[in-house]
Amino acid sequence: MLRRRMAYSDPSSGKDILGSRSLCFIFICAFGLVTLLQQILYGKNYIKSAQQFSRVKGDETGNWTGPVNFFDDGSLKPARNGRKRCYRQNNQPDSQISVIITPCLADIKKKKLRSQRYLENYGGAFEFNSTTCRELRQEIMDVKVLTMVKTSELFERWRNLQVCKWEQNKEETSNFRMSLSRCCNAPSFLFTTKRNTPAGSKLRYEVDTSGILPITSEIFKMFPDDMPYSKSQFKKCAVIGNGGIIKNTKCGKEIDSADFVLRCNVPPIKEKYSADVGTKTDLVTINPSIITERFQKLEKWRRPFYEVLQNYENSSVVLPAFYNTRNTDVSFRVKYMLDDFDSQRGVFFFHPQYLLNVQRFWAVQGVRAKRLSSGLMLVTAALELCEEVHLYGFWAFPMNPAGIFITHHYYDNVKPRPGFHAMPHEIFNFIHMHTRGIINVHTGRCS
Repeated sequence: MLRRRMAYSDPSSGKDILGSRSLCFIFICAFGLVTLLQQILYGKNYIKSAQQFSRVKGDETGNWTGPVNFFDDGSLKPARNGRKRCYRQNNQPDSQISVIITPCLADIKKKKLRSQRYLENYGGAFEFNSTTCRELRQEIMDVKVLTMVKTSELFERWRNLQVCKWEQNKEETSNFRMSLSRCCNAPSFLFTTKRNTPAGSKLRYEVDTSGILPITSEIFKMFPDDMPYSKSQFKKCAVIGNGGIIKNTKCGKEIDSADFVLRCNVPPIKEKYSADVGTKTDLVTINPSIITERFQKLEKWRRPFYEVLQNYENSSVVLPAFYNTRNTDVSFRVKYMLDDFDSQRGVFFFHPQYLLNVQRFWAVQGVRAKRLSSGLMLVTAALELCEEVHLYGFWAFPMNPAGIFITHHYYDNVKPRPGFHAMPHEIFNFIHMHTRGIINVHTGRCS
């Protein structure tokens, strides 16, 4: 009897009469039907809205959500807050701007076309303060640090800006010059002079801060009485870097037309280079390592070095004699050698405190390196000595803005010691200063 009860089974147990499986199937079907209806209704609304859209000035316009700014020339500038949206404006008089919640593909296409259009108009076709140029400058200023964008993106923004004529912003330039005056004061402390470094005083080195150089009467005689240059003495200055970016630019005549020309580390300027870099030179820096490596510290090869300097006509030379103790003797020999040849060429030595102050100033701007480049030192000085500063041959990337590989220098491809300078950050600051109208950075061909 017990065995029969255990073997008994309900004949309906194998059937799912409105059980869980049936309910699940019904739910899935209902969900699919609702989803299909939503898609159909959404498509109808989308088509209906699209029929009301119109084009603005013959082109589709992208905008950020939020307010739209209208300029005096009737153009629109999107407010840069929120996620990107695409809008169209209705031609009906009482219509309002509609906003779609989808990405604006047309805006992406327009951006690419805009880049091509600007490159076609290369050569300063737009005024500095036009709406187009204000927007292009803002695109660069939006990049606060170099690591925010890829190099290719920075190059594209810089190329686009070339359609704008550069114009000095006197207010920005004046403010920047005042900052330099407070920290560095080149008209008084760029060079070591009898006025700022009296005989009998002790001069502390820039790097070897534990080393102190007593200013003897013999050393004191080598110093000029006072700074040879004054504040804003020159109207237009050209600072020439040695980057390969200047090759084949034909900027020689434009450079030579400047009132004052500064060059770095006695680069070659004659024969095949003059068409690109010019020949006029008023001040040229000399790194003591050049004298040590190429001219055996002037212990024997004095005349070859003297003949090299003859390429720069009557330009003055400046050396970092008080960078460290090793530089002092070699730098002094340049002065002795020129005196022996009865040269009237001026020989100056950077004041170590000035270079220290310049290093601190640029560190605040994001240029942190063991040593600032000679070019940056000259640009910094020129900003106080000149009303308008133009830069040629300054670039810190293996490719030019068009993406074509270039040599490191315009005369060779010898790379500097890695980690010593922070050249990309220096150039990044120059690009920003160009955008603000403080200096004019030339990276293309000259007309």
